Amino acid sequence: MKAFSYERPASIQDAARLSAERPDAKFIAGGTNLLDLMKLRIETPATLIDVNRLPLAEVADTTDGGLRIGALVRNADLAAHPRVRKDYAVLAKALLAGASGQLRNKATTAGNLLQRTRCYYFYDTAMPCNKREPGSGCAAIGGFNRIMAVLGTSEACIATNPSDMNVALRALDATVETLSAEGRARQIPIAAFHRLPGDTPQVETSLERGEIITAVTLPKPVAGVHIYRKVRDRASYAFATVSVAAILTKGDGKGNGGIGQARFAFGGLAHKPWRVEEAEAALVRTGQADAAADAVLQGARGYGSNDFKIPLARRTLRAVVAEAARA
Repeated sequence: MKAFSYERPASIQDAARLSAERPDAKFIAGGTNLLDLMKLRIETPATLIDVNRLPLAEVADTTDGGLRIGALVRNADLAAHPRVRKDYAVLAKALLAGASGQLRNKATTAGNLLQRTRCYYFYDTAMPCNKREPGSGCAAIGGFNRIMAVLGTSEACIATNPSDMNVALRALDATVETLSAEGRARQIPIAAFHRLPGDTPQVETSLERGEIITAVTLPKPVAGVHIYRKVRDRASYAFATVSVAAILTKGDGKGNGGIGQARFAFGGLAHKPWRVEEAEAALVRTGQADAAADAVLQGARGYGSNDFKIPLARRTLRAVVAEAARA
């Protein structure tokens, strides 16, 4: 691990200012991802800005009936929160499907939003990786790419976003709140927060230099069956090969499929949580998971070892719709 300096700012504004002044700085809270990357010298910040003592660990109701989740709320606490379990069960289920109990006790909401890919070649500093070293190439495209993306890829990168929480937040239409060094507050829709790789896979979010995440807000809850289905190699402590966060409501029985509303987002398929509103409309219109899957998987491309993800995504969505029907 490379030597670094350590700062503990007294306020949120001070933390943002330090980040703006020191472009080689990183925020640290739980450190469940960052410290691993520092040990491997994939991340080499000259300064760590410890935000653990900032007032960002509250979960509070909003005036419109939604929920505001502070950036430092730990994953375990959020999954156990009564309001989350009652009104946003898909989020609680997604959080509990991730990592281990020990890691969930440390990992934070903001840290999970910023969690970096688990691409094998990103972690192997002997191999080319455009995300780690822009312009060096993408070893995954012609290599072992079983866990890689099949949607939204580019010739520069086929890595996936590894977070379970992010998939649920996308289905819930969450908003990310930030504060800049100049005191400017922003509200970024979760759909616009994570970026596709394009020609700049090293730029993973829409955060600007000197911005700090302060909270995530959820809109008024949507009634329905909340499902998080995660397909993985092991029953625990494994990242999703394919996952689906879904909220489905029963229709009035006059439609083709008896589904009144549908929201669903996929994990494990792309560089960001993948949600296609046209697929949701197709499911409501036809009641057929395959019709929805056709819309989701439009343009999907396998790279050899991960070809199986395309039919697996289709089967996973079928299982989610069948589970909702039973519920």
